[in-house]
Amino acid sequence: MRKIIPVLIIFTSFSWAGNYENKIHHSYNDYLDERTIDGKNLEVNPERFYRFIENLTNSQVVIINVKGMVCDFCARGIEKTFEKDDKVKKIDIDLTKGEVLLAYSLEEIIDFADVKQNILINGQNAVDMNIITLKNNER
Repeated sequence: MRKIIPVLIIFTSFSWAGNYENKIHHSYNDYLDERTIDGKNLEVNPERFYRFIENLTNSQVVIINVKGMVCDFCARGIEKTFEKDDKVKKIDIDLTKGEVLLAYSLEEIIDFADVKQNILINGQNAVDMNIITLKNNER
């Protein structure tokens, strides 16, 4: 009997650990959404974009596609990181599309490697970037 109990405890522990791993895996997959992580679609919601550029002049708008941004916590981390950067004039995050909009002045040189690093700090990956120049409040 004494030998059976430790064997049962060890077996039960492995069984629980296996079930726990499966639950983590499944719960993570529940958050995955192809619209948020496809990594190649730089189409921005026009209404959201025009709201973002309202009152912006002589600026560069950077559209970044982010892979792995699947929750509000991810988005807030990215937002806080870029808010600390004095070069960034404005930020907007579209969690449903996995996109980040950043506004910089025209004088700033925007390096994709720096942007990627700031996003990677938060555990996501910047996979694509596009820059739009606004000379005057263009629409």
